[in-house]
This record gives sequence, structure tokens and C-alpha cells, in this order.
Amino acid sequence: MFFNSITYLQKVIFAGNNKQMELSKNDKGIIRSWAMFDWANSAYNLVITSTIFPAYYTIITTTKENGDKVVFFGREYVNTALANYSLAVAYLIMAALLPLLSSFADYRGNKKSFMKFFTYIGSLACAGLFFFKLETLELGVVLSSIAAIGYTGGVMFNNSYLPEIATVDQQDRVSAQGFAYGYIGSVLLQVICLVLVIKPDWFGIVDTSLSARISFLLVGIWWLSFAQIPFKALPEGNLSKGPFNYRKATSSYMELISVWKQLKHTKQLRQYLPAFFFYSTGVQTIMLVSASYGEKVLHLGTSKLIMTILVIQLVAIGGAFLVSKVAKHIGGIQVLLLLVVIWIFICVSAFFLKTETQFYVIATVVGLIMGGIQSLSRSTYSKFIPQGSPDTASFFSFYDVTEKLAIVLGLATFAFIEERTSIQNSPLGLSVFFLIAFFLLLRMLLNNCSALSKN
Repeated sequence: MFFNSITYLQKVIFAGNNKQMELSKNDKGIIRSWAMFDWANSAYNLVITSTIFPAYYTIITTTKENGDKVVFFGREYVNTALANYSLAVAYLIMAALLPLLSSFADYRGNKKSFMKFFTYIGSLACAGLFFFKLETLELGVVLSSIAAIGYTGGVMFNNSYLPEIATVDQQDRVSAQGFAYGYIGSVLLQVICLVLVIKPDWFGIVDTSLSARISFLLVGIWWLSFAQIPFKALPEGNLSKGPFNYRKATSSYMELISVWKQLKHTKQLRQYLPAFFFYSTGVQTIMLVSASYGEKVLHLGTSKLIMTILVIQLVAIGGAFLVSKVAKHIGGIQVLLLLVVIWIFICVSAFFLKTETQFYVIATVVGLIMGGIQSLSRSTYSKFIPQGSPDTASFFSFYDVTEKLAIVLGLATFAFIEERTSIQNSPLGLSVFFLIAFFLLLRMLLNNCSALSKN
């Protein structure tokens, strides 16, 4: 399977795209198909990163003999710290690879092929988690990292379609629609998985771990199946004009420098990206560690965690559209400032977390704003990209590299603080990143107001 994937990737990179198709912006059918990619892969984001897998992982790796310590390839780790380190490595790999791959995609005009490749390896890795038990710890950790690689790669190439399918005035709404589709689709599968976990006897399941492992298998099938809808509707990409230059393509990391240089001429993008980096460090980390945090601090159990995350997802659907509407009336940067303040409150509240009720309140607030800040971040960045640029994949590669490096920093910080002190101190470490983002956004807002007053 691994070598077949490598062979496919080679074909993706070196095969040109001869069939180009013009996209009609704001086409409802194309937008719905594009949004179905969020529907497909958000099942991974919910089941694997947010609920069943973290709870299952924490439970099976906590034993009477060793407590929360596990041995991974001969070295001892705190179980949840190991999970966070492994995800950090996965995101670091993607931060290194995405510039190279997006460069090839821009030149060959075949970014949909890359979407397919990452979808295939991610979904198959999820399905492979069916075989994850304590005695196969190394396999489970490696497959979860590969699934993260598949998810992040697919999302980056899907994001790069946004400026091509929607006009600037519609990008907030379309981005929110994508996230809403993702929440709805993932909740549907989560309900199925919830029934499996809570009522295994309905299905004749005796092994308590089997319900969770079947859920991982279902995620892989769901992800791969529904992804076929956008694969069918979206074009390959925009073929770059002029002859293909292998030297320039393989020097893809220069594309990041090229985008960086273009920031000099796009003041708003130059001001926005540092703030995005720091608040993403906190937001993405909290979303990845919240389930294992709840399990480790309060011992909620898989069923309660699933129910909590389901409520979060339902709240997040409305939250994404609410933030989009508010941003349309008062401005995206103003809304981002407000959301960052709420995230700081969440970090401080998590430090003082003692009861289930407190956890549920914090979780509800997280649900209300998490979809909104992700959706608004994506559309805000999309608006700042120079209009008509043929290298949208490179710009979104820069965006995703920024986000992935933020996740690496956040996960490593969270794990480092946990291993040396306590997991309850880790959220306070994340609050520092939100504070930095707040002041950067505030400076951006004040600079914009100053520029407007001069005009």
C-alpha cells in the first residue's frame, strides 16, 4: 500500500494537466461540491482528533502498572505528551512538504490530484487504526500521524480553490458554508459511532475496544467516499503560462520567499499573518488536545466526551454563520479581536477546571467560536491575496505552512509544559500566544483607522 501511494504521488507530480476548465464564480453547484470536501474530511477531525480516538488512546495507555507512562520505540513518554509530539512531527513534515507540492501543483495545474493523494493516504490510515491496541502502540501512533498528514494536505489544496469559486464579497459566506457542511457531516457519522460505543450489545460486540476501532474504520470509509463528490466537480487547477521549468519548480521553497516579498506590496496581509500565526497556535492546539485534556483531568469517559463534542459541533454550525454575518457588519479584524479575547478567557478557565459542569460550559463557548474563527481566518486571508494571481496554491501554501508551524509550536509547548509540570498548566502557556495575537490585531486595526483618517 505504501509503495503504491509513492508511485501514485510520482505520477501526480510529473503528470501534466491537459484538461483545463474555467470555473464560474459563485456557482451554487460548484460551491456545494467544494463544501462536500469539508463534509468528507471533517469526520476525521471530529472522531480522530476530537473525541473517540483521544479518549480511546488515553484510556488504553493508562495502566495500573505504569500509570500514564508509555514506551514508544524504547523511550518512555507521558501518554498524552507522546500523542501531541507525534502530531507536532506530522504537522512539521507537512510544513516542509507543502511548499514543494504546491509549487508542482501551480506549474502542472493538477492540484486536485494532490487532493486525491492526501485523501487516500489519510483515509486509509484512519481505516488502519482498526488494528490499534496497546500492544500495537507504535502502529497506532504512526497511523494517526499519517492520517494527520493526509488531512492537512487535502485541506490546503481544497482551500486554494476558494478564490477561484467565489468573488471577494462572497468568500466569508462560502468559507462558512464549507465549515457548516463539515460540522453537519461529521456529526452524522459521530452519532453512528456514539451508538456503537454506548450500545455495543446492539451489534453483538463483546470486546469493549472494538466499538472504537470500528469507528476509526468508518471514518476512513466516510472520508474516502464523500470526497469523490468534489473530486468529480472541481477542475484540476490553473495551468501556469509559459514552459515548465523543473529547476524553478524544484526550488519551490523560493516560492515562499516570493510570497514573502509580495507581502511588501500587500500591507494588510503583512500585518495579518503574524497575528494569525499566534492565535492559530492556541486555537488549533486547543481543538486537538481538548478531548484528552477532559479525559485526563476529569476522567469523563468516551460517551460523555462524544456527547460534549456533538453539542460543540452543533453550536459551531451556527457560530460559523453568526461570525460571518457579524464580520460583514463591523469588520473581520474587529471580530477576530473579540474572538481572541474569548480564547484567552477559555485558557484561563481551563486552568481552574474542576467539575464536569465547568467543562461543559467551556466546551460550549469553544464550539460557538471555533468554527467562526477558522472560517473568518480563511476568508480574511483569501481577501488579502492579490486578485487575479495565478499562484493561489502558493499563497495558500504559505498560509498553511504558517498554520502548521503554529500547530507544531502549540503542541510542543503544551506537551513540554505537561511533562515538566502538570497538564493543567499547559492552557496558561497557550494564553500567552493569544495575548500576542491580540496586540498584533489591535495594532493592525489602529493602523487601518489611522490610514483612513488621513485619506
